[in-house]
Amino acid sequence: MASEGNKPPPPPEKEQGRNSLRHSLLGPSLLKAGQDKVDQKKVGEIIYNASKGSKFFKHEEKRDEQLTKRIEIILRRKKHLESLDLSPQIRKVDEEIAALEASRDLSQIIVHVDCDAFYASVEELDRPELKVVPMAVGGGVLTTCNYKAREFGVRSGMAGYIAKQLCPQLVFLPLSFPKYTAKAEEVREVLVKYDGRYEAASVDEAFLNITGYLEDHPDMTPDQVVEQIRREVLEHTKISVSAGIAPNARLAKVASNQNKPNGQFRIPNDRESVMSFTCTLPVRKVNGVGRVFERELSAVGVTTWGDVHPQRAILSKLFSEKAWSFLLNCYLGLGRTSIHPVAEYERKSLGTESTFKDLSGAGPLREKLRATAAELEKDLKKTGLAGRTVTVKVKLHTYQVHSRQKALHRAVFSKEDLYLHALPLLQELEGEFQPLKIRLMGLRITGLVSTRKGVGRIGDFFKRDAQVEEGEAEWEVWPEESLDGLLPSGHLSQEVEDEEQLAIEEATKVSLNVPGGGGGTNTIPDQPPPSPPQMAAKEEKWECPICARSLPADDAVFNEHVDFCLSRETIREVVQESAGAEVVVVKEPERKRKEAKARLGKPGSKGGGMDRYFLKLQ
Repeated sequence: MASEGNKPPPPPEKEQGRNSLRHSLLGPSLLKAGQDKVDQKKVGEIIYNASKGSKFFKHEEKRDEQLTKRIEIILRRKKHLESLDLSPQIRKVDEEIAALEASRDLSQIIVHVDCDAFYASVEELDRPELKVVPMAVGGGVLTTCNYKAREFGVRSGMAGYIAKQLCPQLVFLPLSFPKYTAKAEEVREVLVKYDGRYEAASVDEAFLNITGYLEDHPDMTPDQVVEQIRREVLEHTKISVSAGIAPNARLAKVASNQNKPNGQFRIPNDRESVMSFTCTLPVRKVNGVGRVFERELSAVGVTTWGDVHPQRAILSKLFSEKAWSFLLNCYLGLGRTSIHPVAEYERKSLGTESTFKDLSGAGPLREKLRATAAELEKDLKKTGLAGRTVTVKVKLHTYQVHSRQKALHRAVFSKEDLYLHALPLLQELEGEFQPLKIRLMGLRITGLVSTRKGVGRIGDFFKRDAQVEEGEAEWEVWPEESLDGLLPSGHLSQEVEDEEQLAIEEATKVSLNVPGGGGGTNTIPDQPPPSPPQMAAKEEKWECPICARSLPADDAVFNEHVDFCLSRETIREVVQESAGAEVVVVKEPERKRKEAKARLGKPGSKGGGMDRYFLKLQ
């Protein structure tokens, strides 16, 4: 037997799991500027040990295990595809590439301007002594930090207590949004002179199309114009900006991060330069690729965009049509060239959310819901909008995220109406999770209509979510959301999804010793043969409200399966949170809800099965 001081090394599979979890714990801001010289392995170890044993750690550990199982399925599918003749698929993909090449637009000069550590830079104007010490803005979770702090591995989106372990001398400052908004307006006063139709991507970044400006100033090059913009911003606002120059918005966004802080980078407007840049570009550098999608791509041998083409036939079969189109466009370095004011975008939803210390109890939860409704009302009044669907989102103290949605018979915008319609959704969550203890609450309204006289559907307004402004959020997430956030596993091919679902059902049966699992060899010992009523119950099927699969009418099996499906939703929702994307809610059809409620109170019902997930509102 090994002594404590000479423990045998963990099995390779377990060690590999720990390594993937360490990488995941590094967070979504791993590639933020200022991290180049940081020993990420050391930082990962500190984060791993500091969070070990916490609810957050357990949640991330479970999420990592589930992702590992999914990757095993993806690799099995890949191995099968490699045994096939894929020449017809290669020809098909090559035709897609030829069509995309024909649409390539190299005529526009797009610029992405990004303020350097914006909130921190604004705070340093008031307190210049903070420029030479590690400093962060925010408390429980950091919204940003200066470059001195980044040298220690501190980054936006990191928990404050973790940041303190990485950098004990870190100085924390509270958020001051009015100050940041005023400074952002000063930056835009410069940008508008170069493109009157610039696109304010967030409070600290913007896209410009300087093609017209260059036509009016033929003696200037794109590099000279951008140098002039950056110089004027610095003189006018006293803060520095970095910029990317490229043929489209996607590449410009990536380029702006190449020479941060206070620098610029240009990708020339010719195909050879674009392909040369993308072929060596890590996949994670492009918006839309988060931790989950990055790991899936890495597992199949795609770490840079240049890896896509050699595996084009297999990748087109492994991933959904939407995800494959995204991969192909990124490999080719294609992106949008249309830049216009955010007011011209159609807004699809409006919401607000806040994070706080663990909150529970009917009174405090309702008070928080009223406050959230009041905040949303302010935004709706400011924009002249109302909505027909309300969604309540909560993050449990265990870091699981859940949403409930309700369609309304009329559009609402007042805090009273928002609270009235959101309360039953909160009550539903209270019934499902007893006691309900949360650390985040959000309220979102969709199905928007204008409340302004003479205006119909909203085609004239777009506003970034209030919560997005609290961090250095990303903007151009293709196509409208992070691929990590699609539900359920929506970026995978149907074949991979089907195999994953079968694996879930098989694992559920095996873990519960249900006959039929693991080849039908697992049985419960000393169990008498089922009586006729029991046999009839076995023939009944219950439909999972998450994935719509038919399951045996057995409380234990059903509960275990739904728990797993809900945890799969949580994986995507957590990733969406870090990217600032909108939560997709899977709503149970009304007919099924009624059927579930009808079973309440039936003989033999113990509050399990369907009853557990669709409780009648009190």
